[in-house]
Amino acid sequence: MKEKQIEQRLVRMVAANGGVALKFVSPGCDGVPDRMVLFPGGKAGFVELKAPGKKPRPLQLRRIHQLRKLGFPVFVVDGVEQIPDVLREIGGTNEV
Repeated sequence: MKEKQIEQRLVRMVAANGGVALKFVSPGCDGVPDRMVLFPGGKAGFVELKAPGKKPRPLQLRRIHQLRKLGFPVFVVDGVEQIPDVLREIGGTNEV
């Protein structure tokens, strides 16, 4: 499965649970996670998507650490089977 397919599944599953998975682009700040996932009630998290078995680049790891240090949940997803657990952690829902 390709990274793009995992990303599409994430977007659909977030929407099915009442949230949005916004493409996160930050000009001038490379290495940010691919998606910002937002659920009702102010629940938010970031998701870096990878092809199966691939790992984040060093700059991406630094951004992940930076966001976590600020208190945000950040997840690296390289398989669709991980998505339900990530969404539960971000949105607190068991309806994934």
